[in-house]
Amino acid sequence: MSMLKHLAAGAAVIALTATASAQAPKFGQPIAPADVAPWDISIGPDGAGLPPGRGTAAQGEAIYAAKCQACHGEKGAGRPNDALVGGKGSLEAGKAPVKTVGSYWPYATTLFDYIRRAMPFTESKALTNDEVYAVSAYVLSLNEIIGKDEVLDAQSLPKVRMPNREGFIPFPRSPK
Repeated sequence: MSMLKHLAAGAAVIALTATASAQAPKFGQPIAPADVAPWDISIGPDGAGLPPGRGTAAQGEAIYAAKCQACHGEKGAGRPNDALVGGKGSLEAGKAPVKTVGSYWPYATTLFDYIRRAMPFTESKALTNDEVYAVSAYVLSLNEIIGKDEVLDAQSLPKVRMPNREGFIPFPRSPK
């Protein structure tokens, strides 16, 4: 193929690409930061971004009974959905793993994040920050990770040491 034919073929490809991109569909619209803010609520292992609020296991018990027990059973025993309590020591070699908050979950802060974002299942994001701290405290207390009277808040929650913390490798994320 001659040089002239190569140039002509290249020019044709460039023209088609420019035409196609100019006629590409334009889906959606830009989203305003205020519209993203209610969903930009991730809490990582270090607790950065935890909201104000506080709660104890004693406060969380009543909230759990009203809003969580139907799916997770009395005292987190499970049924019809996942158990939240038990499984202590079941991640050892040769044992059938029972993955619960007390045996498997690596960080208390991400427990808070999950409860705040996804629970109760039928009404996600419906709990107040105080309720989420209280329910988190209740579940951690049932697993004997914290005491029933300990107060969880943005300062104390990241300090909670989960039994399986060393069973995970942190995934560094780029800053926002």
